[in-house]
Amino acid sequence: MLAVALSLSLIPITAHAEPLVPGTGLKLEQVGDDFEDEGWEYRFHLPKSTRDVDQQDRFPVGEAGNGRWYEGILRGQPDVVKRVPTPAGGLPGSRGSLLLQSLWTGVPGQPQNALGQDDLIADVNYRLQGSIPVAMSPSIVVRVFLPPVATWENRTGPHFGFRTALETRSVQPPTGTPFSSSRSDTETYWPGMFIEFQAKTGENENCYAYLRIRANENGYDFRSRQITATGWWTLGMSVTGDGMVHYYASPGADDLTPADYLGSLYPHGYRAHAFKTFFFNICSGDDGRNWSTAWIIDDPSVYVVR
Repeated sequence: MLAVALSLSLIPITAHAEPLVPGTGLKLEQVGDDFEDEGWEYRFHLPKSTRDVDQQDRFPVGEAGNGRWYEGILRGQPDVVKRVPTPAGGLPGSRGSLLLQSLWTGVPGQPQNALGQDDLIADVNYRLQGSIPVAMSPSIVVRVFLPPVATWENRTGPHFGFRTALETRSVQPPTGTPFSSSRSDTETYWPGMFIEFQAKTGENENCYAYLRIRANENGYDFRSRQITATGWWTLGMSVTGDGMVHYYASPGADDLTPADYLGSLYPHGYRAHAFKTFFFNICSGDDGRNWSTAWIIDDPSVYVVR
């Protein structure tokens, strides 16, 4: 169990859309994964990319044997991407899940001694041969296993991220040159939620964890639901036809319900036009000595309403 710590729930609720419970509608079998194949494997192509640290893109990228996952070029893949037996209390009948963990979240062998992260990206956009229009009300759901708190990396800050890549349209004004006109551009942004940890220190007698949402209309993250127990949690996000993002979370591996609602936002003030993909962040202090917290995910899935 995690110690309970009082905190303000800073959730700006915007009444522009009817929230959609993630998992509503048709599950898209072409994307996502259940990790039930005993031959599931991830093919590392090392060294990994570290564009965010030293501007190095390294090809070919790592990828899952089933073609459903690949290494993020910006930050590189987690050091461990491995199918493992599903921990107790997970989805009924599930035998396989995916372990994600990193030691080097920057350039391997060159500790930054600062927050770093790796990315594992789901192949949605390519497998579907295009993005999903928000008119189809896309949503994503994943089960995440939080290990016993004594095993977490002893570091205050973000430890795990569950995020989506959305497209928005922006209109660029005329340049002022003769015959110039306004043009429409597509921009990608990455809303999501993080599991944050407050380590026990001299100033904090108890360790605790909570969900942090990215982001409000001004682009700032904010603290959401307190996490008071380890074990399985279900996280989800949905996007409605007006381009609004809706966030949900609940302890346990059960399906999400309206009671698990956290809030609805236009992150960064953007209205989504299309859903591209989703991905996971594994974070650590990148000191070359301490591994990140060991995260296990199961059955990440994408749904559409129509």
